[in-house]
Amino acid sequence: MTGVFVANLIAAAFLNLATQAIQIGAYAARYAGVTTGRIATAISLFSLFVTASRLASLFLTPALGALADTTANPAIAAHAAVSPAALARFDTQMRIVVAAGSIGILVGAFLMPAFIVLFVRGVRAFERLGSIPAAMLRLVDPRVQLALVRAVRIPSFARLRSLPYRSLPRRLLVFNTVIMAVYAIGVVAAYYASVLNLNARGTAIGLSGLVNGIGTIAFSLFVDPTSAYIVDQTVREERPVDDVRAMIVALVATAFLGTLIAQLILYPAAVYIAAASHIFVRPH
Repeated sequence: MTGVFVANLIAAAFLNLATQAIQIGAYAARYAGVTTGRIATAISLFSLFVTASRLASLFLTPALGALADTTANPAIAAHAAVSPAALARFDTQMRIVVAAGSIGILVGAFLMPAFIVLFVRGVRAFERLGSIPAAMLRLVDPRVQLALVRAVRIPSFARLRSLPYRSLPRRLLVFNTVIMAVYAIGVVAAYYASVLNLNARGTAIGLSGLVNGIGTIAFSLFVDPTSAYIVDQTVREERPVDDVRAMIVALVATAFLGTLIAQLILYPAAVYIAAASHIFVRPH
């Protein structure tokens, strides 16, 4: 299909990949908190990484907007609906962006050992220096960079299988899967809807904040507290450390599964958002 791989698509796909990789890397803060016994500091670094992933996502929206405008503008100029060919091309582009997020999760999983080393060193550097910026500057130290590179390795399948996944609450894994599916398409589906409903493009895009807001609330209610409680139990020696390792692997796996489910619900979600836009804007 011609015209699919344009500069804005490449930028959007790369930014979504980076956002998801950073967000997955933030899971390492939980394990670093157990290793160092500095839960509060580890949570602070976790929040820093999550904020960085949110910042990266801010640069994603202009690229998505450019793709949507390129698709919608010819139809608006002709006072017609978007042609089937243009809609099919745009659908492919949006699915590539979502797929890039799936790849980003795999990248974050592959780099997880390096993220763990990064967080552990970050916690200890903060204790010595008393400043997050000063601790972050330690990343330019060649010795730290070498340690991060050496930490990257593929874990053995036998080791992954031996982790105690049955000790994890099932609701944690179910909620994480659903929430990641929503996150993966929240913004993408809104821009998709703006192409389906040309009369309410701005309204459709604005609804992305509502979708992601619901996902954020659900994450704060059902996923984050449960994972934090498991870490607290481990620090109090009420759970083995392997439970935290199993939790990280399970959260990564369910996050990846969520992005696969997102491919299935992308178009229905866009149609739903486009229809919901009519509540606020009715064509004359």
